[in-house]
Amino acid sequence: IFLRDLVKAARQKIHLVKWTDRDGTERLTVLAAAEAARLNAIAHRLKLSKPELMRQAAHIPVAK
Repeated sequence: IFLRDLVKAARQKIHLVKWTDRDGTERLTVLAAAEAARLNAIAHRLKLSKPELMRQAAHIPVAK
């Protein structure tokens, strides 16, 4: 199942999101089509750009 999903993801068009991390580092995140669609939906709902949404998400603490 893992290998099938890996091949399926490799065949999809990738989406790049360039954003600035909370420490000021420029980041380039590669997203699959499904991830990009989810990010677009969240950004649209919050009325933010994708890079701004990623920057704000970087400030969310990781659950222990």
